[in-house]
Amino acid sequence: MSWQKRLEEDSKRYIWHPFTQMRDYQEMEPVIIERGEGSYLIDIYGTKYLDGVSSLWVNIHGHCRKEIDRAIVEQVSKISHSTLLGLSNPPAIQLAKKLVNITPQGLERVFYSDNGSTANEVALKMAFQYWQHKDVKGKTKFISFKNAYHGDTLGAVSVGGIDIFHQAFRPLLFDVFHAKAPYCYRCPQGLILPRCSLECLRDLEEILALHHQEVAALIIEPVVQGAAGMIIQPPGFLQGVRELCTRYGVLMIADEVAVGFGRTGKMFACEHEGVNPDLMALAKGVTGGYLPLAITLVTEEIYCAFLGEHHEFKTFFHGHTYTGNPLACAAALANLEVFESDKTLERLAPKIKLLTNRLERFNDLSTVGEVRQKGFMVGIELVADKATKTPFSPRDKIGIKVILEARKRGVIIRPLGDVIVIMPPLNIAEEELEELVEEIYHSIKITTEGAS
Repeated sequence: MSWQKRLEEDSKRYIWHPFTQMRDYQEMEPVIIERGEGSYLIDIYGTKYLDGVSSLWVNIHGHCRKEIDRAIVEQVSKISHSTLLGLSNPPAIQLAKKLVNITPQGLERVFYSDNGSTANEVALKMAFQYWQHKDVKGKTKFISFKNAYHGDTLGAVSVGGIDIFHQAFRPLLFDVFHAKAPYCYRCPQGLILPRCSLECLRDLEEILALHHQEVAALIIEPVVQGAAGMIIQPPGFLQGVRELCTRYGVLMIADEVAVGFGRTGKMFACEHEGVNPDLMALAKGVTGGYLPLAITLVTEEIYCAFLGEHHEFKTFFHGHTYTGNPLACAAALANLEVFESDKTLERLAPKIKLLTNRLERFNDLSTVGEVRQKGFMVGIELVADKATKTPFSPRDKIGIKVILEARKRGVIIRPLGDVIVIMPPLNIAEEELEELVEEIYHSIKITTEGAS
């Protein structure tokens, strides 16, 4: 037996893959990625695939970017890890300063953790404890949005709003207020932009008017609800949320785990509407797709509420073993340096326009209900009936079939149900981007219309 076949057998025998129905996986030909080059993933047989979802929304500048490789190697030669509990290290300090300088105004303090879920857990706990330290004991609840996704740990799941992910765990979760979220393609009020006058904000205002004295914070994915199917909020919605939080004295948590670091065309999604949150969660693209690292940024006001004498126990009693890991912080610093040296955001703008143009033909497919795009974040919602917007039955497994067809055509993508996601590395070459979109178009056409 070849070593490749042995790996395939062992993968099926020993690994439980996340968000994967393992019965289906056992019947598939596994793809085992051995290395990467630029926008490509290369499997154990040497087959190359365009990385159409940036290895789950994390890769920014391509695989094996020499500047980030070098930064990690240089840091390894010094030290790979030391605790941040009462100690510090140069990369963690330098990165914190850099992040404070580039994130929205008012965010002054950096707390490190490991992933997007923990970044949001930290934000929730800080917001809760902030009010306790301010001697406002009644503010113990949170507001989140329907269709929200903030991670898979129990606090993050509590503020989530996707039943297929979260319903099984309801008995373990704390109660939150779920405000209606905009989903313009399937507007629950049956309204159409711009005549709707952001009616979707009214539900949030009603919750705040009735319950603001109970609410510690609101958490939102700014501009795009990613895991919900790349659902894009209408212009003015995010700013409206910020204004309501300010008016009713509720902290605003911006979960920029998925939308941060250039994905929407700006470094941070909050910049699209000039919004300054009270807390911000970052992860995914912060290291350019190299190492796990997450950040929760807060205002000086929140930070100062935790200062006190030792015996007052105002300390934020939360931490992770690999908090502020020097290797991850070194990778993140190099990632941000490449943003500057490559002028990544400036060079991204024409590629966003190219992507918009190439996506137009998808609307002609009989099974494409809507194409949603914000920067380099794209969701293509597939439907059984375009006129009525009737979805496919889950038994049809349409999204899975499309990505398997794309895999045959040298493209790695991953669906969200029957929403096909496109989110390539920001530095993808224009010809590679055109190839990616072309192959996804044909994959949808072949799978849903039976034609090449």
